[in-house]
Parts: sequence; C-alpha cells; structure tokens
Amino acid sequence: MLTAELPAEYEELRKTVEEFAHTEVAPVIGDYYERHAFPYPLVATMARMGLFGLPFPEEYDGMGGDYFALCLALEELARVDSSVAITLEAGVSLGAMPLYRFGSSEQKQQLLPALCRGEQLGAFGLTEPDGGSDAGATKTTARLVDGQWVINGSKSFITNAGTDITSLVTVAAVTGPPVDGKPDISTIIVPSGTPGFTVEPGYSKVGWCASDTHGLAFDDCQVPEENLLGERGRGYAQFLRILDEGRIAIAALSVGLAQGCIDESIRYASERSAFGHRIGEYQAIQFKIADMEVRAHTARLAYREAAALLLAGKPFKRQASIAKLAASEAAMVNAREATQIFGGYGFMNEFPVARFYRDAKILEIGEGTSEVQRLLLARSLGLTQVPSSR
Repeated sequence: MLTAELPAEYEELRKTVEEFAHTEVAPVIGDYYERHAFPYPLVATMARMGLFGLPFPEEYDGMGGDYFALCLALEELARVDSSVAITLEAGVSLGAMPLYRFGSSEQKQQLLPALCRGEQLGAFGLTEPDGGSDAGATKTTARLVDGQWVINGSKSFITNAGTDITSLVTVAAVTGPPVDGKPDISTIIVPSGTPGFTVEPGYSKVGWCASDTHGLAFDDCQVPEENLLGERGRGYAQFLRILDEGRIAIAALSVGLAQGCIDESIRYASERSAFGHRIGEYQAIQFKIADMEVRAHTARLAYREAAALLLAGKPFKRQASIAKLAASEAAMVNAREATQIFGGYGFMNEFPVARFYRDAKILEIGEGTSEVQRLLLARSLGLTQVPSSR
C-alpha cells in the first residue's frame, strides 16, 4: 500500500473514479457550486458506481472493499472538487460507519443496505454551537421515558443532514450523570422527519458550496429505546473511534485537493506567457510547483501508512493525526500557491483553483482542528500540559 504502484484492484478503482471526476464532475460542478446547490445527479451516479458501499461487506449491499479503497476514491474526487468528495466521505465514514461499527444486527440489516447503495444518506450529529472542539462538553440531552428517548438540544455544521435523501442522523447526547468523572454520552439514531427534529436552513459557506450542511434542533424529539446505537454511555468512545478513522479519510481528501492544485498549476504554467516566455520556464514558478509536489507526496504517504495500520488492526490514532495535520496544511498551502501562480485569474471563480482555495481552509478545522491534532500528538509522545493556575 505504501509502494508507488498500487495493487491491480485498487488501481482499477482509482482510474474509474478519476475518469468519473474529470468527465462528469468537472464540467458541471462549477454551476452547482455557484448556486450553492446539492449535486443530486452526481451523487446518484456515485451510488450506481458503488462508492458509498466501498468499505462495507456485500451482505449489506456493500462492495466488499476496505477503508483504503474509500480513501483512494476521495483523493481522486477531491483532485477535481471537494464538495462531491466530502459528500461521499461524510456519507460513509460519518453516516454509515457508526452503524456498521456499533449497530445491532437488526439495526444493520434494516438501515445499512440503503446507505451502502447510496439511495439514502446518513449524518453524524456531534458538533454543537458552544462545543466546537470540546466534544466532551455535549449539552444535548436524551432522557429515557416510558421506553422512549426524549431528546433536547441542538447541533451545528452537520454534513448531509438536510438532503432529500437523508434518512437518519446519529445524535450524540448526554444520557446520565458523569461516571468516574467521564461524561455519560450515548449515540441515538433519529430518523429524518421525526416530530420534534428540525433541520435548520442551510449555511451560507465560504467553501464546500455544493455540499449540504445544516444546524439541527431537537425539541422533545422522541424515538424508541431500541434506537440506542451500541452500549449506553459508550457514545464518547464511539465517536472518538469514528473521528480517528475519519481523519484518515479527510487526509486523503486533502491530498486530492493538494494534487489538484499541482495539476492545474502545471497546466496553466505550460500555457501562460509573460515577458516572452511560458511562466513555467521561470525558476520562481518551478520552485513553487516543486514544493507543492513535495507536500502532496509526503501527505499521501502519511495517510496511506495510517490506512495500512487501520486495515491491519493495529493502533493508528497517532498516524491518523499526523496524516490529517500534514495533509490539511499541505492542501491549504498548495491552494494559496496555486492561486498565486494563476495571478488575477486565480481570484476568479470560473477557475478551479479559486474553488480549491475556498475549500481548503475547512480541512484544517473539520474532524479535529490542527491545534487538536498537535495536542493529541504531544500527548501521544508523553508530553503533559502545565497545570491550570485556577
């Protein structure tokens, strides 16, 4: 997996997604992006390709692949557009994966097949208006009353939460007092359309403008007791595992964006002339693109190592943080450099690098900010913080 040459089955998948991204996504995504419209036809095509079922077993209508296959698909999609890529990433790693990892046999049989087929989308309700990176400070509550979970609270920035094909949201909620100083958080499946569950208007975003993102509100929302996902009180541990895996996927997406910046910069530098020469002949431009290639290549190796450890059943938390940190920052720097190479044209939304620049910043924030990744890495190295003086 860490070699330059991919095994045949992975390479076939990569080429298939690459062709789809360039022939079907690239020609139309700019229009969806400017209209802030969800690209239902593209999502439907990805569903028919089996991309939403890549890492899931065939018994749930999945493709029988693995998490690395998903990462390859995300990288190729993000080379062209991140809105489409994040729709897939969130649909799989945040929507369907919690059900697969922690759901009961009945829950998986009932809910997973439609998600794997891409006919429906799931969402993961974790972030809250006052929580941000402090997921342990969850304020949404769920009380068990007469066999029903009664949920109250709100969530923010939830991807795939309000599409016409969204079928459920997995909600993290406080279900009891702290146990041994740890929050008693559980995750509960809330079907779309449940009374008391409101999907708020979509956000006006800087980037990812063709993806679906909403706030959620719960006002005495009731679902059956059996909608509990996994063990009661294990929600905190569950979403930490989901976020660890998701960081590898976001790293792959980030590498795709970083590589897309290289692709566009090479093309433009080979065509654009200034002072009597193609700008790609000038050392200043060559060095920029060379540094961009180093960043993308290094980040690619980082996410592939993390994915290899995940598939081998070995600890991967540290490597996932390294990959997410390195790749998201590579994407941000490469987007800035690509915009600089394009000059004034890089500031025009009709050019992909402008879209890349707008999309890159969120990669340093979502699924654990760069600061959180540095904190996790420092702790994994045995470093402790100065005690608070309060």
